[in-house]
Amino acid sequence: MSTNKPALLISACLLGEAVRYDGQAKGQAPDQQAALAERFRLIPTCPECAGGLPVPRPAAEVCGGDGAAVWQGTAQVMTADGQDVTAAFVRGAEHSLALAQQHACHLALLKANSPSCGNRQIYDGSFSGQRQPGEGVCSSLLHQHGIKIFNEAEIEELLHSVDNKI
Repeated sequence: MSTNKPALLISACLLGEAVRYDGQAKGQAPDQQAALAERFRLIPTCPECAGGLPVPRPAAEVCGGDGAAVWQGTAQVMTADGQDVTAAFVRGAEHSLALAQQHACHLALLKANSPSCGNRQIYDGSFSGQRQPGEGVCSSLLHQHGIKIFNEAEIEELLHSVDNKI
């Protein structure tokens, strides 16, 4: 019965929804999606859309730090043309946290390298394709609230953790 499955907050783009900044999706292979759906109740989110940003939208990067620095007020999320979209990223992260809490999600599978969802590294704010260690705005907020975050390169680890009740 699906109600016995743990809930998993998941980036909508990883489920094949065309919500990324460039209007694309990053859907996972059908066998991976099936394995996730077998073990979890999938709770899709796109923090950037939830924050009010359109699809497509200008690429954005965290400037002056990472998601944790955004929450501390020492970094901003900017587009390459200088538009400050920090407020939309914050709203979207707060929405995603509320969704996770509503569904009792203790785990999340989010898009790697994203200024919202990156869990290990994000682009460095120079719009040069360089990455730096750190979390995106949404990942940082979820992490602060005890939600363990994986990215699409860590699906096997995620599946293993739930199979072993970790």
